[in-house]
Amino acid sequence: MKFPFTKLNSRLLVIAFFSLISSSIYAQTQTIRGTVIDQESGTPLIGVTVAVLETDPIIGTSTDLDGKFVLENVPVGRKDVLFSYIGYKNQLKPNVFITAGKEVILDVGMQESVEALKEVVVSGSAEKSEANNELAKVSARTFSLEEVTRYSGGRNDVARLASSFAGVSSPNDSRNDIVVRGNSPTALLWRVEGIPMANTNHFGTFGTTGGPVSALNTNVLKTSDFITGAFPAEYGNANAAVFDIEMRKGNSQTAEYTAQMSAFSGLEFMTEGPIDKEKGSSYLLSYRYGIASLAATGTSATPYYQDLSFKVDFGKTAIGNLSIFGLGGLSSIDFLGDEIDEDDLFSDPSIDAYVESRFGLVGAKLVTSLSDKAYLKTSIGASTNQSIYEQDNHIKENGETIAKYHATDVKDIESRYTFTSTLNKKYSARFNLRSGVLMEYYNVNAFIKDRDRRADIPDNDNDGVPDFYRIGRDLNEWFLLSQYYSQGAYKFSDELSLTAGLHAQHHGYTNDFVIEPRAALSYQLNPIQRLSLAFGQHSQTVPFPVLFLKEPDQMGNFVSTNDNLEFMRSNHYILGYDRTLAEDWRLKLEVYYQDLYNIPVEAEPSSYSVINEGADFVFDERGGLVNEGTAENYGVELTLEKFFSKGYYMLLTGSIYESTYEGSDGIERSTAFNNQFVANLLAGKEWKIGKDKRNAITFDTKITTAQGNPFTPIDLEATRQNAGREVLFEDQAFSERYDDYFRWDVKFGFRLNGKDKKISHQFFVDFQNVLNRENEFVRRYNSVTDEINSVTQIGFFPDVMYRLQF
Repeated sequence: MKFPFTKLNSRLLVIAFFSLISSSIYAQTQTIRGTVIDQESGTPLIGVTVAVLETDPIIGTSTDLDGKFVLENVPVGRKDVLFSYIGYKNQLKPNVFITAGKEVILDVGMQESVEALKEVVVSGSAEKSEANNELAKVSARTFSLEEVTRYSGGRNDVARLASSFAGVSSPNDSRNDIVVRGNSPTALLWRVEGIPMANTNHFGTFGTTGGPVSALNTNVLKTSDFITGAFPAEYGNANAAVFDIEMRKGNSQTAEYTAQMSAFSGLEFMTEGPIDKEKGSSYLLSYRYGIASLAATGTSATPYYQDLSFKVDFGKTAIGNLSIFGLGGLSSIDFLGDEIDEDDLFSDPSIDAYVESRFGLVGAKLVTSLSDKAYLKTSIGASTNQSIYEQDNHIKENGETIAKYHATDVKDIESRYTFTSTLNKKYSARFNLRSGVLMEYYNVNAFIKDRDRRADIPDNDNDGVPDFYRIGRDLNEWFLLSQYYSQGAYKFSDELSLTAGLHAQHHGYTNDFVIEPRAALSYQLNPIQRLSLAFGQHSQTVPFPVLFLKEPDQMGNFVSTNDNLEFMRSNHYILGYDRTLAEDWRLKLEVYYQDLYNIPVEAEPSSYSVINEGADFVFDERGGLVNEGTAENYGVELTLEKFFSKGYYMLLTGSIYESTYEGSDGIERSTAFNNQFVANLLAGKEWKIGKDKRNAITFDTKITTAQGNPFTPIDLEATRQNAGREVLFEDQAFSERYDDYFRWDVKFGFRLNGKDKKISHQFFVDFQNVLNRENEFVRRYNSVTDEINSVTQIGFFPDVMYRLQF
């Protein structure tokens, strides 16, 4: 096993260390500013009392006519901030992370109490257990920038962070695909500023939702939602989970800068500040460039990647609050066969592969207040995801390459032009209604050209190799996917609430139409216990590499054979129980059942099902599929969490589940994602140091264990007779398992607030897979050894990060 850390440039450690210790460590203070609104109506709340607890004397203020507040001279460190307002539930923001180098911006939504004179304090644990979207009552939680950077093994990646939560697993250390409750990663919805995106990762490919490196820069994100089932009616075209990502505004009063370097996410510079202080307008801009030689990516080839994120908020205008935003990324990597190890996760020694990917999103959002009870939120956006693959095959004699020829060209471009609008009206403290529309106009332009797939391809140009022939897909299609929804929330009391709604979806290419009911009930049994129940029907388009597949007919012409496939559909049933065990301790238990139907399978009896696609770069090419397959996922999830307080935190999550399917042969089998058992233990401790204890040394750790993924064994003899192209025992689909997975990550860091009020430093070394365990990744045919090899995942690798804020 290779040790990727041997590539680590030791000078990076030395520079970061001396940059840190050169700073003085005097006590400093910082400013907290923000806005408080009514969570249902979006109306600014005037006169809300805002207080920083655990200071002597208590630092406090109240919101102005625009709902804004400013708290100055707040000591750095972690502080609890309490928001209170007559007739509203008190809101506690626990462990607000304050550094000398950056002001803290808090945007807070408060819920009106049905019993207006009754004071209800929302604890820190309740705050974390609830989503920003008040209509998401079960299987939802928020995640923050501070969490993403705190947890060991996360690589500053929100998807890898989510793999620590109950019901979520990541089958591949080298990619950030996530499996939620046994569903394929393709069943995940990425939504950025309300606009759906196909993929937000570098090296993402057609139809997938993951990749080796995230292009979502966590430094530009605000606290966002992750929902793992029975999501509200406003979310569509997803069967498993939703990442509802929001980008934060830049500081509208003070210019600030962040410089950062990390072995995995690379070099970064970010700037933010005011455009017009009186109007509250601001800008935020960040650029990152990957440090390819330092990143452990599962291959000896060198990846190159860079990305850009921005948001410009114009504050109040004549038509409402207007902002524009965007993100984009470029990535490339060359796998040269003569330089590839046989254990490489992504390539093999018999080919040269050249891979490029590009993606981008640009959009605008307008939030207009229609009254003190209603608002209209409208967004437009354009996005694209492109992947290009070129392959040269080696001609070998006695194991040596004597010639090469260009064998394959693949180009996939998925573009979307999006319009979405939501009308939200609060009729009373008890009832709120939200309705909207989402229109996505797609252009899918894709082709595959190959020389080797068919034995009858002629050599008309007499160059000694078959001519290029278009296979698999060759299309340039335009179509509209439209979604409509309406959902209401009714509070019978401060303890009992119901949300219910309908979601409708129409696919312009297949002309399929569905209407889906959703409902969730939440009951606060007493101040420390809550019970939740939810049901939802959900649907999703068939992955595009499957939907747009083309096969040769009897005349040799390539025709579409899957273009009549309908939505894949599912029903979610969830029962949840939350209990506060003690101060800052929470126990959460969820039981779920999901049945899926309309899953594409082959018309003739076979074990194939689309339900197993999506955890790799490519899809199996199967035509003539029909919507007759089924699947089911059911299980129980446990979360025991100690929220950060008194200098430490702990998170224990466990999932026991089954994920099975039936192909057209009617045999029930494990899906490719049926781990059956996944558990995570995360913990961390912070020791305050320096004058007035304003600086800190940190320790974090994470242990993950899971049962191995199911796989289909390779038919070695048939593979040898098929020119080395793998042939599987399909009648034994997913009948064997890889070895069980175990990984231990350990992270050390320290944080200093400099002599200058506006400078802070943060540094850590994250020792990932500290035991260098060789977790099995895949078994595949090796054309060099003519045997089946077991390829292992990434070994021991230290991720290093240094951040300077000023």
